[in-house]
Amino acid sequence: MPLIGLGTYSFPNDRNTTELAVHNALQMGYRHFDTAKIYGSEPAVGKALNEAICEGEVEREDIFLTSKLWGSDHHDPVSALKQTLENLGMEYLDMYLVHWPVKLKPWVNYPVPNEDDFEKLDLETTWAGMEKCLEMGLCRCIGLSNFSSKKIEALLDYASTTPAVNQVEMHPMWRQGRLRKTCGDHKIHVSAYSPLGGPGNAWGSTAVVHHPIIRSIAFKHRATPAQVALNWGLSKGSSVIVKSFNQERMKENIGSFDLRLDNEDMIEIEKLEEMKIMRGEFHVNETTSPYKTIEELWDDEI
Repeated sequence: MPLIGLGTYSFPNDRNTTELAVHNALQMGYRHFDTAKIYGSEPAVGKALNEAICEGEVEREDIFLTSKLWGSDHHDPVSALKQTLENLGMEYLDMYLVHWPVKLKPWVNYPVPNEDDFEKLDLETTWAGMEKCLEMGLCRCIGLSNFSSKKIEALLDYASTTPAVNQVEMHPMWRQGRLRKTCGDHKIHVSAYSPLGGPGNAWGSTAVVHHPIIRSIAFKHRATPAQVALNWGLSKGSSVIVKSFNQERMKENIGSFDLRLDNEDMIEIEKLEEMKIMRGEFHVNETTSPYKTIEELWDDEI
């Protein structure tokens, strides 16, 4: 898995903008592209990648393509992945993730479910469907997203295939120490979404890139705050999924590989107050959700 990926969630979803961003990213050296059914970006990502492949700019084998199973498709991951592949114009995915540990009614194709949209969660059946996707050759790897340590441990009790990845929010102000240890113990790779704290997203924050400690470290190394945050994630052995369609920032993000944080920098970052930004409140309610509180969704890892 390439260590820096381009995230393709965008609101409003503009197909032309997404296609152009993928083309630009390929020219800059990006090879890891992250999408999802609920993002609405699969057709645009697939079109841009297939154009580049047909024009000989890149080989399919050099691309690492991730998409995700939405809650409304837990009843049939195989059919959902076949639809994703049709959207992308691809024969297989490199990684297919369970987007959230939440099952929704089959018609719920919007990101914030209503209270009556939830169904009883049966992750054992969902994971069996994910394993079927793998057996059928529809994807090369299967994994998770937004799963706590406790939920991973529970899944491992019945899983025939260990998840390859857990994609979660992770940045210098949400360091995921416990989760990284759990994943490390089971050889599950941690992939960081919102590694800059999600600036530019409606739910995101500029707290990470504006933090005085991050800015001070950036000044010391003649780097940018974004490069410091990304390099911190890379230094923890994680891949980082960065969503920016701005060409200068895309170049800046790739440049994070050139930075070398020292021990003093790492110690200073460990002192930062922690703050989870993507809390997932929209999956919590007291009547129909399996999670009555935010603490239950994250099993107190919040």
